[in-house]
Amino acid sequence: MALLELSDVSLSFGGLKVVDALELHVKEGEIVSVIGPNGAGKTTLFNLITGIYRPHTGDIRFDGQSIVGLEPHQICCRGISRTFQTLRLFLNMSVKENVMAACYGHTKAGIVRSMLRTPGMRREEHEIEELARKRLSFFGQRLMGYRWDQPAYSLSYANRRRLEIARATATNPRLLLLDEPAAGMNPAETHEITELIGQLRKEGGYTILVIEHDMHVVEGISDRVVALDHGVKIAEGSFEQVATNAKVVEAYLGLNTMSSK
Repeated sequence: MALLELSDVSLSFGGLKVVDALELHVKEGEIVSVIGPNGAGKTTLFNLITGIYRPHTGDIRFDGQSIVGLEPHQICCRGISRTFQTLRLFLNMSVKENVMAACYGHTKAGIVRSMLRTPGMRREEHEIEELARKRLSFFGQRLMGYRWDQPAYSLSYANRRRLEIARATATNPRLLLLDEPAAGMNPAETHEITELIGQLRKEGGYTILVIEHDMHVVEGISDRVVALDHGVKIAEGSFEQVATNAKVVEAYLGLNTMSSK
């Protein structure tokens, strides 16, 4: 059984259909990449999975149960976490605090216990700090040591990307949704993020669904690749099968380019 399964999922904005009868599944332990030109519906797909949008038709099931109609925080608690194409860090908070912030939705201490600083509340806060340290240590010295207490705005762009991934893992998800994790990176940083995604599966045990434009990254990480165009799945298979698919080439390069060959 698939960990994540979308069945006949469609979504329209006004008269524009942005996702059309989409069928997609991700098995436990897989890394599946979603590719497609701008406007293909890739980020909309993530917004559907995480409850920001509700599909007009179809069903989305996670671990065998429908998550359609759940609020984003409820879906997060079920075990799905994401990053964003445009970074959503708390820039004036420290690196450590950014990761800790993701954990508070799982705590039991309410307002009164927090105000009174009860022993239970202090214990929970200590546990959250330890979890933050553990998640940040996954990235080595990039986000540890003196950087721990630095404000997020002081980080390089590549390290901000790493911090957002660290924060996503702090909710203890089973499924990670990574939205263009290599965007804006130079070749060396892109190589590092490719290796990091592999480590997230191998060492972290995460199942990963990733949106990515960089085909070197897609080729390096993917068990399967799904290509979208205008909200429709046009190809699925290995990287080689999808990259050489005529419909995919047409979607990226245009009909005129295909016709001239």
